[in-house]
Amino acid sequence: MDELLGQITTAVRGMWIYRRLAMLITWLVAAVGVGVVLMMPDHYQASARVFVDTQSILRPLMTGIAVQPNIEQQVAMLSRTLLSRPTVERLVRTVDLDLGAHSKAAKDAVVDAVTKSISIQTTGRDNLYTLSYRDQNPEKAQRVVQALLTIFVESSLGASRQDSDSARRFLDEQIKSYEAKLTDAEGRLKAFKLRNIELQSQSGLDSAGRAAEIGNLLSQARLELREAESARAAASRQLEMLRAQTGESLLGSAVGIQTPELDARLYEQKRNLDTLLQRYTDEHPDVVNTRRLIGELETQKRREMEELRRKAQAAPGSPAVPTNPAAVELSRIYSAAEVQVASLRARVVEYESRANRVQQQLKVAPQLEAELAQLNRDYQINQKNYADLVSRRESAMMSGQLENTSNVAEFRVIDPPRVAPKPVAPNRVLLMPITLLVALGAGLGMAFLMSQIRPVFFDGVALRQLTQLPLLGVVDLIPSDDFRQRESRSFKRFIMALLALVFLYAGGMLALSYLSGLLG
Repeated sequence: MDELLGQITTAVRGMWIYRRLAMLITWLVAAVGVGVVLMMPDHYQASARVFVDTQSILRPLMTGIAVQPNIEQQVAMLSRTLLSRPTVERLVRTVDLDLGAHSKAAKDAVVDAVTKSISIQTTGRDNLYTLSYRDQNPEKAQRVVQALLTIFVESSLGASRQDSDSARRFLDEQIKSYEAKLTDAEGRLKAFKLRNIELQSQSGLDSAGRAAEIGNLLSQARLELREAESARAAASRQLEMLRAQTGESLLGSAVGIQTPELDARLYEQKRNLDTLLQRYTDEHPDVVNTRRLIGELETQKRREMEELRRKAQAAPGSPAVPTNPAAVELSRIYSAAEVQVASLRARVVEYESRANRVQQQLKVAPQLEAELAQLNRDYQINQKNYADLVSRRESAMMSGQLENTSNVAEFRVIDPPRVAPKPVAPNRVLLMPITLLVALGAGLGMAFLMSQIRPVFFDGVALRQLTQLPLLGVVDLIPSDDFRQRESRSFKRFIMALLALVFLYAGGMLALSYLSGLLG
């Protein structure tokens, strides 16, 4: 610590020797600094304030109907990107700031200078923006702020409309693309259904479901066939028993009366009814009409059988027709059972054929069903996307009409462009103390530099350490009265010069403050 203090003391004593040079440098630097500060040109600032009103009554009314952009976010983004180079170049051309710039480098320099001088500030919460610009010419500064305000308002509205137009064009292109995709998907689905029309079911069942359904129908038909055969056998036994009791050939006479044409038509209509019941419900018009036709044919058959029976009884030499009501009823029951058995046998054969075909189709059904599922999935996805795009296009069109017919965001100029009468730069009152500090630093730096270039030794220890030579002795300086007086006068002159410099700076700062107050 003592060694450090000794070094500092030695350095200060060495700088003190060159105090006159240091004071001269200080005055020179101070004079140059004051001249530079006083010669700096004044800069005037023009500013304007604009308020963006986004609280439109249409916004809550159109919520959920039209697409409403975030006006606050758009304006905030615009304020941050307004100082882009293309915008500044447009501003420079509008205000004619590039009239004196003939080369590209000069124009770029003008654009860079304008960009640095423009300022856009906002309070953030109230949508209140302040546009300002500094220039040596107050009229030019005002023109720049006016042009910047115009660009700010026009850019926000134009960007919104341009975004809406771009969105509609994009949606139109996507809708056309999905129309083609949807048409293609519908064509593939239609071709698949035509190729595999036999696999389609009215109830929407798959191959396994159709196989189970046909199996159930086959089992039901076989059960009904057995029931009909049992009923026919019972009717036959009763007729035989009645014939044995009366001695008449009831069965033969009853069977001899036949209506083959009506039986064939009844059989055909019953087959048609079975086919319709597999595809439709009982309330379907075709099913109702078929059942009505079957009832009419059965009624017609009974009338013809009665007519044939009467003719057989009236014809001479014809075999006796039983007149016993029980015999007649049993004959009718036997004939109906015979027809029903024939019909059910045909139904069982048809169901067996269908069951065999379904069993064969089950081998390729999984692959076909997977292909159908893929086709349906593609079609549903394309259809959903197409419907969503159409809905969004309508919303975008309504949003564009809303922007064109109403002011969603209104720009209100709170303060028009105005130039402050007092220059805002340079702040000479603040720069004067800085030049004083720079001048003092320059003087101290010169004194220290000279003390290092031409060092002075104040004790033998420092001289011996520097020269690395043996020191034989030290002769002390005994100052005389004249030497002390000269040193005292030199110290006083130094202090007076320093105080004069400080007082001059203080007086200059007071004068500048007074003049600034008068101008303000």
